[in-house]
Formats: sequence, C-alpha cells, structure tokens
Amino acid sequence: MRHERSTAEVAEIAERAFLCVLCGLCGSGVFVARAQSPVTTRLAVLQAEDRRAPTPRDLAVIRSGAHSSDAQTMRVAIRALGRLERPSLIPDITPALRNAFPEIRSEAANAIGQAAQGWKRDRPPSTSAVDAVMNTLAARLKVEADHDVRAAICETVGRLPYTTAAQVEAAERTLVEMDARSESVTDRLGVAKGLEALVRIQRKLRAPGGEALTCLRRLAMPGAADASTGARVRRLALEALITASAVDGEALRAASHDPDAQVRRLAMRAAAAGDGDVTPDEARAVLAAGRGDDSSVVRLEALRSLRARGDADACAAALPAAGDRDVHVALLALDQLGACGQTPDAVDALERTVNDLSDASSARGWHRAAHAILALAAADPVRGGRALPQFTGSRIWQLRMYAARAAAELNDRAALEQLAGDDDDNVKEAAVEGLRRVAGHDADPVYLSGLARNGYQIVRAAAAALDGTPHPELAVPALNAAWQRLIAEGHDNSHDARDAIAGALASLAADPRRRPGSMRASTATRNAHDDLTAEDLRRLASPRARVTIRGVGALELALFTTQAPAAVLRFAHLAESGYYNGLTFHRVVPNFVIQGGSPGANEYIGDASFMRDEVGLWPHVRGAVGISTRGHDTGDAQIFIDLVDNPRLDHEYTVFAQVLNGIEVVDQILEGDLIERVEIVPAP
Repeated sequence: MRHERSTAEVAEIAERAFLCVLCGLCGSGVFVARAQSPVTTRLAVLQAEDRRAPTPRDLAVIRSGAHSSDAQTMRVAIRALGRLERPSLIPDITPALRNAFPEIRSEAANAIGQAAQGWKRDRPPSTSAVDAVMNTLAARLKVEADHDVRAAICETVGRLPYTTAAQVEAAERTLVEMDARSESVTDRLGVAKGLEALVRIQRKLRAPGGEALTCLRRLAMPGAADASTGARVRRLALEALITASAVDGEALRAASHDPDAQVRRLAMRAAAAGDGDVTPDEARAVLAAGRGDDSSVVRLEALRSLRARGDADACAAALPAAGDRDVHVALLALDQLGACGQTPDAVDALERTVNDLSDASSARGWHRAAHAILALAAADPVRGGRALPQFTGSRIWQLRMYAARAAAELNDRAALEQLAGDDDDNVKEAAVEGLRRVAGHDADPVYLSGLARNGYQIVRAAAAALDGTPHPELAVPALNAAWQRLIAEGHDNSHDARDAIAGALASLAADPRRRPGSMRASTATRNAHDDLTAEDLRRLASPRARVTIRGVGALELALFTTQAPAAVLRFAHLAESGYYNGLTFHRVVPNFVIQGGSPGANEYIGDASFMRDEVGLWPHVRGAVGISTRGHDTGDAQIFIDLVDNPRLDHEYTVFAQVLNGIEVVDQILEGDLIERVEIVPAP
C-alpha cells in the first residue's frame, strides 16, 4: 500500500533538504551568514521566529543560530525553535542540553517542553516518541550539575503531553527521585513546579501515587529555606495537593499559619475542598481564622470558600464583610449576599447600598451600588425591580451595564430591550446576552440591529443570539453583511465576532467559511514600527515602563526585551504613541488578575493586528505582566497583571514584564480605573 505523507512530514522533508543545500553553499563560500555579526544573526533569528518560520529558509536561519559560536545568539535560537511548537524540531534542540553554558541548557530544557506542545494541536504522539523525550531529560537530570538547569528539566518533565498512565508514573518517579537528592531550594522549586504541572495536566490519566503525595506534603511545610523561594515551593506543593484532593489535616494546619499570605490563601481553598482527613470542624476553624486575617487575599478567599462549601455561616460572614476595609473583599461580600434572600438583614443591607448613590458619579465610587443592584435582584426580585429604573437611566455606563445584568436576573424584558438600544456597546452586549436568555428568538429584531454596530463585543453577542433562528430569511442577509464588513475591515482581532457570525450562518446552512477566499479576514497590515529592528533592540535593551493610574498611583515595570522582544517592542511603540493613555483596566478578578488596555473597555477590542506568543521561562508569579489572548498567537496588546501566583498560566501566556515597584498600587485597582499614561524609560 502506498504511504501518503502528511503535510507536516512533507514540509519537514523539504526543510531538511533545504538545510542540506544550505550547508553545501556554506562550504562553497556562497552563503555568507557566518560572516554576519552576532547582533545581525540574532536579529535574523528573531525576525524568522516572528514570522513563525513558514519557509525552509526561515527555519534554516534559526537552525544556523542554534549552532552559533555566540552564546546569546544560540540561546535566542534555541528558544525560537521551541516556540515554533514543532515536535519534529526536538532533535535540533536536544544537543544544547550538553552545552557548556547553564543558561543555554536551561533554555534547551524549556524549549523541548514547548516544542512538545505541538503534539496537542496535531495528531497525538506515539508512545515511543514521548518516551524518547522523557528518557533524554531523565538521563540529563542525573548528571546535571547546575541547580537552575535541574529545575528547568524538572518543570519540563512535569508538562510533557503524556499519553499513558505508565508515562505519567515514570515522570512522577523521576521527580520524586530528584527531590531525594535535592541540594538547594532551587532544586526543590523545580520538583514542586514539575509535580504541580504533572498533577494538574495529567490528573485524569493517573492520580499521583503515595510517594509523590508524601513528597508534596513535605514540600508544603514551612522550613528553613530562603523566604521568597521557599514560599513559592510551598505554594506550588499546596496547589498540587489541592488539585489531587489530598490535603491532609497536618498540611492544612501548617498552611493556615504559614508566614506567607499566598500560602494562607491556598489554605482557605483547601479548607473548602474538605479533602483527606480534614474534619468539618477543622475546616470551619481555618475559614473562621481566615476571615480575620491581616491579608485581604486571605479574607477574600475565606469568603469564597465558605460559599463554595455551602456553609450555613456564609451569609453571616458576608454581611459584616460588606464593610471590609479592602474594597475587593467588600464587593465580593456584596456579590455573595445575592444568595441570602432568606436573611432579612442581608436584603436590607443590599437595599441601603443600592439607594446610596451619593458617590456613584465619581470614577471610583460606582462599584458598590453596581454590585449591590445585581445581588439585590437575586436576593429579593421585588425590591430589586423597584430599584432598577434609577440604574437603567444612569449617566454612568457601567451602572447601566450592571443594570442589564440585573434585568436579566429579574427576567425584565422591557428593561433589557431599553438597554439594548444604549449608545454604549458594552451595555448593549450585556442586554443582548440577557435577552437571549429571557426572550430567545422573540427578540431577533434586537439582535439584528446589533450586527450593524462597530463594537466587536456586541456583534459577537448578537450573532450568537441569532444561532438557530427560525427566521433565516431575515438573519442570513444581515449576518452576511456583517461578515463582509469585518472581512473588508481586515482586523485580526475581530476573529471572535467572525467566528460567532460563521457559527450562526452554519446553523442556518449558510456557513461563509465554505466559500472560496472567505475562510478568514485578511491579515491587518502591520505598521513598519511593529517590525523587529536592531536599533529598537539596542534602545530597549533593559528598559522600564512607568504606568500612572488616575486617582491611585504609579507602578514601574521591568520589561523583558530578551525574553519577549516582539511583545516588548509592540508595547513600547504603542506606549510611546500614546495608545494606552486614557484606556482602562476593564477586568478585575481579585486573587487572579487585572486586565486592561482595550479601546472598547472589554476583552474583544484591542490593537488591530495580532502579536505572536512568546512564552518562556519566566513564571506567572505575583506582579508578572502578560499579554492577554483568546487563542494561540492572538494577543492584541491588552495586558494583564497577576495578582497572585498563577502556575496554570505558565507556558500559555506571554510574560513580558514584572512589576518592580508599586505592587500595592496594582492591588488597589478597580474595574474602570483609568490609565493616565504609560512612559517608556530606556536604560541609561
């Protein structure tokens, strides 16, 4: 039988054939890349990576850099090979595990893990292919002398895309054995990162064994380790134990008294789960202590956990917390009072908050009333309905948006139809989402009008609401018109709206993606200033950014040009053009992230053209600054800041900066807070 090669195999054969020709040209003196300066070669590698190396020539440039005699060039090229996420390139990366420089060996270990992620998007790997990668890493781990490299290898061992329980068991055994011979906090950190990733990613394939759980419980205990790094070890170990539903009483007690606030926060989560041999009384005692903790992140998590447990004391705890000194804790408490309709004091408190609009017109004063009206609608629909009109007619668009959400809770179709005609597209989106639930296709005329709006968020919501409509004769022309408008506009970041339109048309047997030349919008033309240049890389070698938030304060970021050059350059160019000035942080999720930088104040509208992902070794720890995406390589210059360690975001979202100063400012940011200006401060 004739063997049909896949497109990927054909491309790889062509790439390797081109490399052979290239090598021949090098030997004959025709190819002059070796004569280029290291800076020029590095730039060529970065540019090829930025294009995602679509041609054999681009791939050859990166491979050539991986064999450079210049260490920095080699490191950049090894990182680039991994970021292409092509498992076929792992053999090109593996020799760098034996490089003389530990920084390159660490980069190679991480690049192998990133390249292996391509198996998730393509066909599943063969067992032997994954075994070969795992065995190579395990063998290197046994002889590696550098702590940082060992940690990088451990993390990669934990995140490979295993396909069998036996492979997961082998990875677990490798990490446990490494812990037994660990020599430093860095070693233990690597083991903790590896086990946390392994448990989180592979928990459906295989639950962690007894030795791994013993190891994690020991790592979760306070010790004499370095204060900051040791705390990270404990956080990661506790995260893994929570995921595995294996927090025992001893671990919970230790975590609830840990000197690190983030560990105590995780103790609240563990108490909510009630796993292992934790008794209900012990869990309640931990949560009661957490409600009075000095740290707001612990108090907030304690409230969440009480509600998650369905605890009888949840309403009694939320009522006083609505007056907490930290506004994020107070807002969460108001949200939770929405489930306390049987508690008269809770309903009265919500009504008082709803009716107190004395500060609602200020930029940072509308939040309590907004959260309260939504909670009151759930707790007492009669009182909520009575209070709603003062919100639907508010001059503050955020209050009207929350009013739309409250109207959906109240099944108030008239209010939703009123708000669906709002001038603000965020309000319209919330109203359309509510109408979809309350009125279904009876409100199709409202959805059809939403398709003509400019905001991608309302177009997406309107198209989704028209999915399966019984009136295709009206919907299909309007959906097609919206599709053609977005195609002609050619903005990458309209893809969510286009996907929703295509989905609605497909439900009506009119999918535009089946038409020749209609698969996607044409890629937005990239501005020349977005291209990677040697001058910019020199200028932004070690820059900082100063972000000023109106009414809150300023924070300073260290920008990682070496780790994420494309992201830093896009951010810097936009900042210098004034793009971010006047935009907001539109999304605030306490104990997770804040997100901002959208001209539309929502997650669907950002800069027109996409930027590629640049995931790397820097973790999503508290204060890390990332690029928000809605899929692979879909960054549109919106940024987010990690409020706590978020290991599940590692290797998934680009980290291009870290908060140096002003993390307390970050903690105070509320939904809608204005970015006055972003200034780039080049290194002296």
